[in-house]
Amino acid sequence: MSYFDAASSAPLHPVARQALLASLDEGWADPARLYREGRRARMLLDAAREAAAEAVGCRADELRFTPSGTHAVHSGIAGALAGRRRVGRHLIVSAVEHSSVLHSAEAQEKEGGSVTRVSVERSGRVDPSAYATALREDTALACLQSANHEVGTEQPVAEVAEVCRAAGVPLLVDAAQSLGWGPVEGPWSLLAASAHKWGGPAGVGLLVVRKGVRFAAQGPVDERGYGFENLPAIVAAAASLRAVRAEAAQEAVRLRELTERIRARVPELVADVEVVGDPERRLPGIVTFSCLYVDGETLLHELDREGFSVSSGSSCTSSTLTPSHVLRAMGVLSEGNVRVSLPAGTSAEDVERFLAVLPGVVNGVREKLGAPTPTAVVREDELLVDALGKRCPIPVIELAKVIGDVPVGGLVRVLSDDEAARLDIPAWCEMREQEYVGEEPADKGTAYLVRRTS
Repeated sequence: MSYFDAASSAPLHPVARQALLASLDEGWADPARLYREGRRARMLLDAAREAAAEAVGCRADELRFTPSGTHAVHSGIAGALAGRRRVGRHLIVSAVEHSSVLHSAEAQEKEGGSVTRVSVERSGRVDPSAYATALREDTALACLQSANHEVGTEQPVAEVAEVCRAAGVPLLVDAAQSLGWGPVEGPWSLLAASAHKWGGPAGVGLLVVRKGVRFAAQGPVDERGYGFENLPAIVAAAASLRAVRAEAAQEAVRLRELTERIRARVPELVADVEVVGDPERRLPGIVTFSCLYVDGETLLHELDREGFSVSSGSSCTSSTLTPSHVLRAMGVLSEGNVRVSLPAGTSAEDVERFLAVLPGVVNGVREKLGAPTPTAVVREDELLVDALGKRCPIPVIELAKVIGDVPVGGLVRVLSDDEAARLDIPAWCEMREQEYVGEEPADKGTAYLVRRTS
C-alpha cells in the first residue's frame, strides 16, 4: 500500500517513536513538582520547548504547546483579538485558509465583529497588496497560512507580514503544512502548527506569541495553562521536528522531482485534466489535479483498491456535497479532484506505479458515469439541458455531450440544483475555451448559460 496523504497526517517519524518510548519511562511525572521525578520531567519539557523554539526561530518563552494545531489556531486568534479589542474588532483572513481559521472568523462575526476575506489568484496565492487594501483603522488581527493544505501553494508571508507591521497590525501564520520544511520568514507576530503534519504524534500543537504582541488568553486560566502536559508526545514532537529539519533540504529536492513528474505526466496520460496550484511556489511533496467527468469519491475508492491512499477536495467527497472552499476560491475544477501528498521516503517506483494505474482507473470511472443520456430541448438558437437531481460531474458531462449540437455563438442553458455546478461549469468553460455567460434563477435550481465559441 502506498500512502500518498502526508498533508493530512504524516507517518510517525522513527525519531518520534524512539523519543516517545523513551520519555514514557522518564517523563511520566508532573513537571511542576520539585521532587526528583518532577525535576526530570521539567528538564525534558524545557528541552523540548528549546528545540521547538530553535526550529521555529523564536524565543523559548514565546512558545507554548497546545493539545492540537486546531486548538493553537483557535486560542491564538481569540487571544490576539481580545488583546487588541480597544483597537477594533476587524479580522482579515484569506479565502483559502484552513477551516480552523475560517471557523474562528465565523465566530468573530457571530460575536459582532467584522471579517474581510481576501481573494486569491487562480494559483491559490494571495496578492500582498490585497492585504494592504483590506487593512483598516479598526483591524485587530490578520491571518495567513504559510502554504495551502489542499494544493500546496506557498503564500507570500514575508511580504504580507511587512505590510501588517507597517500598519501596526499583528499577523498570525498557520504554518501547519510548512514548518517541517523550514522556518517561516518575515516579521510575523503569532504562529500555529501541528506535530502530526511533520511526523510527530497527534495531539500536540504549538502556538508562538512574539514578545510585544498584545494577547489575552481566553477561557478559564490557571497556573497550568492548558492542563497537565502530554510530556512524552511533546518530547517526541520536538525531536521529530528537529529530525525532519535535518533531512528537509535533501528530501525536498527528491520529492519535488517526483511531484514534477506527476505534474507533467498526468496531463499526458489522462485526457481532460487540470493541474492546480502554483507550479513554482509550492511545497515539495504536494501535487493536486482535477479530472473532468469523474466522480471524486468513486475515483478515490478505485485508487484505494489499487493500493494508493490519496485525498481530495472534490465536492463528491464531502458529506454536504458542496465544493471545497479552497477550490471554489481559486475558481478551478472541483470534480474528480485528487491531492497527492508524498511522505518522506516515497520511492520513485511507487510514483511510477501510480502513474501506470491512474489512466485505467480514471477511464473506468468515466465509463461508469457516461451512461446518463442528457435531456436536451432546442429553443431557437439555444439548447436546454435538464440536469436537475443529478450530482456533479453529471451536469458537466451532459454539457460536454451537447455543446457541439448548437452552432458557434449559440447558447446551452444547463439546469442544475447541485451547488458544485456553480464552480465546475465555469471551470469547464475555462478549460474548453467556451464562454461562460453567467447564471440565472430557475423554477428549480439554477440555469447556467454557456455560449459556444469554437
